[in-house]
Amino acid sequence: MILPPATLGMLGGGQLGRFFVSAAHEMGYKVWVLDPDPHSPAGLLADHHLVAAYDDYVALDAMAAECAAVTTEFENVPADTLDYLAKFIPVHPSASAVAVCQNRIAEKSFLAENEVPHGPFAIIRCEDDLRGAADELFPAVLKIARFGYDGKGQARVASRDEALAAFQHFKGEPCVLEKMLKLDYEVSVVLARDEAGTVCCFAAGENRHRNGILDITVAPAQASPFVTEAVQLRAQDIAERLAGKLGYIGTLGVEFFVCGGELFVNEMAPRPHNSGHHTIDACDASQYEQQVRALCGLPLALPRQHSIAVMVNLLGELWYEDFKGHGSYREPDWSVLHAVPGLRLHLYGKHHARPGRKMGHFTVTGDNGDQVLALALQARAAIGISDE
Repeated sequence: MILPPATLGMLGGGQLGRFFVSAAHEMGYKVWVLDPDPHSPAGLLADHHLVAAYDDYVALDAMAAECAAVTTEFENVPADTLDYLAKFIPVHPSASAVAVCQNRIAEKSFLAENEVPHGPFAIIRCEDDLRGAADELFPAVLKIARFGYDGKGQARVASRDEALAAFQHFKGEPCVLEKMLKLDYEVSVVLARDEAGTVCCFAAGENRHRNGILDITVAPAQASPFVTEAVQLRAQDIAERLAGKLGYIGTLGVEFFVCGGELFVNEMAPRPHNSGHHTIDACDASQYEQQVRALCGLPLALPRQHSIAVMVNLLGELWYEDFKGHGSYREPDWSVLHAVPGLRLHLYGKHHARPGRKMGHFTVTGDNGDQVLALALQARAAIGISDE
């Protein structure tokens, strides 16, 4: 076990890293953050912020010398960086697990090889691959294999010609072409797995998106009017099996499409997940505490959820006069949210808001699912989030 007051390393300085730093500090650890952004949210809280690129070996050597173990909050950290650090100190999750999750071609191939339910897809490396793709795949979504998230690097394509145009727009980057499924709804599972293979799953959450970005999570999912307990348990079972196949150590998020009552894995995130933010306020131990525990070889906590929760993302357009990213720039009226019973506001300390950027979230908790959801939707509207 790695015990306090040891120093832990975090690759990536976003909000997920910020919550990790907070959890680690509460447990008695120090944290070094490596992130090239001098204003990174996690770096602002860290005991030391290495402002450097992820392939800066001087910075990596400093981290290896000072930290007892290293983890990540950002799936696009180069696998070579994780491999390099693993020569000196424990690194969880491993480079091999992250490499699968950070590349959609590797990820879809992994799902197919392990007979995990997934939607029809084709690997696209050149225009001829698109010309040869099955007609049954259309309409589809074309997604670049690397560095796409929150709807970026994706295009809905109704036909082969549209797909070819989108591929050219992506400058020939390797892609996957995924058949557009008729969704009932979406769910996700966040879990933690330790070196002994012990897995602790949080209850699945039902996710609702706007413009390709997560908007609302209802947890547990069966508090939603759409989700059955059977779907939740099946999602947890598949997520646990995936973690085992990856040999995963740490906190893992798995997103699912539910179509006709059947589950299909959409993608995996080798880190805490946006849909698991509610665990800070609604569970005995958060997904970030579990990340610390798995990294340090501590026993995983039993993630009992003591309250029904609805989490709402706060995006950068709220900081503009018209609530759409235009007009004068000003701070939202947070008193509107602080007045709501059972609501907890979390702001990430990012230095500039822009449309689509995750700037914070709030979570409403309570005992009655209908009331919690109604309160969260009312607060969401009151702060200026519309359904348009």
